[in-house]
Amino acid sequence: MCIIFIVHKKLCKSTHFIYLNYLKISSNLASLEIIFKPYCKVLFMIQFLRHYLRTIIWFAIGLTCTLVFATGFSLTQLSATATNPNHQSSLHTRTDKGKLARRRTKVPKVILISLDGATPRLINQYLADGILTSNEGMGLLQSQGVAAQRNITITPSLTAAGHIAIGTGSIAAKNDINANSFHLVASPFTQNISGFGAPIGGYEFDIHGPSESPNPTAEPLWLALREKGKKVVAATFAGADGADITVPGLTNSPIVQPASKRKVDYTIPFGAFAGASAQGFSLTKVDFAEASQTTLDQLKKAGKLSYSPILGTNKSFDKFTVGGVNYDIQILALDTTNDNQINYDTLVFYDATQGIQPGPFSLPSTGPAYVYISDQKSSLFYLEGSSNKAGTAFYATTLAPDLSTVHFVRYSANYIPRNQAVLADVDDINNNVGFWEAQPDYRIPERLSPGLQNFSDSELEAVYQDQVQTFVDYQTRISLRAINKNPDADLVMLYIEQPDGSEHQFFITDPRQATDFTNPNSIGENQDKQKIARYQRYIQVAYQTANRAVQRVINTVGTSKQGRPNSNIIVVSDHGMDPFHTALNINNFLTNQGFDSNKVRAVSSGTAVNIYINLKGREPNGSVNREEYITLQQKIADALKSFVDTNSYYAYGNSVPIFDKIYTRPIPKDLNDTSFGLSTSDFIGQDSGDIFALLTEGYSFDGTQTPVVQRLGDSTSNRPVLSVPNFYGAHGYDPTLPNMSAIFYAAGPDIQPGKLEQVHNIDIAPTILRLLDVQPASTVQGKALFN
Repeated sequence: MCIIFIVHKKLCKSTHFIYLNYLKISSNLASLEIIFKPYCKVLFMIQFLRHYLRTIIWFAIGLTCTLVFATGFSLTQLSATATNPNHQSSLHTRTDKGKLARRRTKVPKVILISLDGATPRLINQYLADGILTSNEGMGLLQSQGVAAQRNITITPSLTAAGHIAIGTGSIAAKNDINANSFHLVASPFTQNISGFGAPIGGYEFDIHGPSESPNPTAEPLWLALREKGKKVVAATFAGADGADITVPGLTNSPIVQPASKRKVDYTIPFGAFAGASAQGFSLTKVDFAEASQTTLDQLKKAGKLSYSPILGTNKSFDKFTVGGVNYDIQILALDTTNDNQINYDTLVFYDATQGIQPGPFSLPSTGPAYVYISDQKSSLFYLEGSSNKAGTAFYATTLAPDLSTVHFVRYSANYIPRNQAVLADVDDINNNVGFWEAQPDYRIPERLSPGLQNFSDSELEAVYQDQVQTFVDYQTRISLRAINKNPDADLVMLYIEQPDGSEHQFFITDPRQATDFTNPNSIGENQDKQKIARYQRYIQVAYQTANRAVQRVINTVGTSKQGRPNSNIIVVSDHGMDPFHTALNINNFLTNQGFDSNKVRAVSSGTAVNIYINLKGREPNGSVNREEYITLQQKIADALKSFVDTNSYYAYGNSVPIFDKIYTRPIPKDLNDTSFGLSTSDFIGQDSGDIFALLTEGYSFDGTQTPVVQRLGDSTSNRPVLSVPNFYGAHGYDPTLPNMSAIFYAAGPDIQPGKLEQVHNIDIAPTILRLLDVQPASTVQGKALFN
């Protein structure tokens, strides 16, 4: 206000000066008559313009200063914006709730977001149909930056392998993460390891046993970045878990990859199962009785009312142990509607030992879970006292007003792994975001979890949709916490589980898929068209939910006046998705072909399989000598090549090869070569198996039911190989197939708008390194996409 007053005073003074001079000049002109009058007019105009322009300049300076002070901006900040756009942004930005708010000073330079299973063809379709919009999430990134028509992932196109390829810039045969689950040749023959917890870049393996590799064949990009002093954040991104990796099945196994190589500056591991699986419950009025006075007093202290008598469960129906603590879940039924009718509409879930605590509660604690049937939403329930800080949730699908029918599901108990190297970061999430929530659980709609026999399809689908919404929201809140806590990060790596889970469950697009997986006749004209339409909507919702997560990240860092994100945001996926109609039991296949399970063993993931031979001198308990190894390897390969599907309902009168790609481990010419059984190729890594194969589209190793549901037209068999699966989407096929294409969108201050016809997922790591001006490791196989 002081500046405005000074400018106003200066303006008034200048105007008064001009007016006095005008009077003076006019008086002189009257006496000088005609001769000097023209010259005086010129003199007046010059003087008038000089003071007028000076006044305008003073006014402009005053106005600028006023705006600078009013917004809290400084000339230093303005200069920094011009020279370092990665750390500065426009004056205002949209918050996560969509309101305008003052921007903070710094934002991460690069943010990588992986949307598991997102496919470009569906996103393009949804953008064209208006299901996704061009001004939000991936649509915004496409309009403001770069989009690739195709992103070729790696072989196999699986989640663990795909994400490690993104993070290392190298193919699976090089980084040695070749599947979601596989066998380490250093392990006993029957042992497997998760691809999410296996050593990245392999390990040293010789006659002395396994050890950490001094020269890994690949390394995560965060090692090169942190070596150069860059700050890296990883929220539930594969490989960044802060865990010490050992060899499964070995007594006193050495650490083959230390936690120091699997952590960054802020590391949140992906959640883990806490030991209590999801379960459905069906109760009736006879399961309830009048609540005890103690319980009524506790409920009153918690501030809860009921307009009908409060009823509670009269027996123990759900007991389980998590984190060393026993839990006995009980329920109260409340009527919160003041309508003079018995109208129970709320369930209260609590542990009998804890009772009903009044609160307030600090995260991760939640107190009792209050479930209002009208909300159609789950309620979280922290398992107080659990050593792993686990929690669950409850979802009521049916609650009759008179309690004649009560259906609800308790979600599985989960927690964030408490790896010592990243424990502070884990507890930061537990205390500020909450315990690890249940991700979409396929066991529920497939009725694999106990207690779901009386639930309708619509009830179970509603449960799954609730998990889609709540889990993506939870992952997004973890991501935003990571960004807000580390606004000066050079790289933030984020992972979102959807749309992969929903696509696996609901991807019906092929007439050969049985819409009722218990009925092989429900194919072709007998498919349930309403179910197909319903499932298509679920997939749309999954993409919309994932897209909102992307937009919330964009909102957090803000956008420029042109709408471009203030951070360089790259959104990718690990693979595409395909429908499949037939499940394949690989172990039945090998047994039917006469292979000894003590000598030959298969480990499958999705549509890829690694087949191992129990080689003497390699596996700790190996029994197959080198001559027999060569014979077995050839027989297995020949059996895979000759396996065809001739069922006319599925092969349409043709003979369809079941296996699309078959690769065998190279065999050295000299049988005494020390590399025998360890040789590698472009498709076979150290632990990829002695035969590695991919199925033809339409077939998957997953989904075999118990008991088996044989396909329409197949001969009855005691050990059927092909059968009707209990879900519908698959990946892991040849990555060059169009449906396996991943996505790639990028926009930000250092990314020029444009289009890319084709990229590779191994190009992501070198692109990020280029944006951060760090040289890639010699093991990186991809190429930077931007100059």
